[in-house]
Amino acid sequence: MVYDDINTHSLRSELSQERWFGGCSADLQDALLVHGRLRRLIDGEALYSREASAEHALFCVLEGAVCVGNTDAQGSPTLLVYLEPYHWFGELPLIDNLPRLHDAVSDGPSLVLSVPHSRLLKWLDHHPVHWRDFAKLSAMKLRVAYQVLGEAGPLLQRFARRLWLLAHGFGSRSDQPRLRLSLSQELMANMLGASRQSINSALQKLEQEGVIRQYYRGIEILDLEALRLMAGLNTPSKLVRERE
Repeated sequence: MVYDDINTHSLRSELSQERWFGGCSADLQDALLVHGRLRRLIDGEALYSREASAEHALFCVLEGAVCVGNTDAQGSPTLLVYLEPYHWFGELPLIDNLPRLHDAVSDGPSLVLSVPHSRLLKWLDHHPVHWRDFAKLSAMKLRVAYQVLGEAGPLLQRFARRLWLLAHGFGSRSDQPRLRLSLSQELMANMLGASRQSINSALQKLEQEGVIRQYYRGIEILDLEALRLMAGLNTPSKLVRERE
């Protein structure tokens, strides 16, 4: 594996768009940038595998996308979450020192910031107050997981909710949603445990309603408010409040 150094000055402003990093103190931001290294991945390349020990404690997608999920007993992929810039992830082994639970694989050429486990632990030993920041990061993920596990309703509504979550970075971009989502129909189907035909029908319905526009391997959200209503979310700020 080849890792490159980071231009910390240019990255800081970009990463600050993401809620968690933007809310961290300057000391923790500095530590993540100083100790982090850049890794380029080709399409389909594994960033890490489940049950592997954690060489790196934390990751952030800078370019491209990373699929986090597993393969079932029949060899079929299951997609847990689709991560685009600037999403931080992979922190659980830092907290519990146990092997990883999922595989993380690049979807297309990607660039990822990787923070070594040993370096970050050593820094935290001298700055223990910042453990609270990693608790906040995990708590945000847990809130989203509970919401997804408990979601109900017809496929179109659940699909609209998942698109809403994707646009808002699963809570990490509450104020700056990403309106252009670059993932294939196959990945969307894997994420919801649905057939590709069902996802295609849902996409056509959303496009007919003027909510989205489809393009190759992705969609553009044209009407975020209409998507919210189709997702069955009561108020525009519901997801934001649930993550406070």
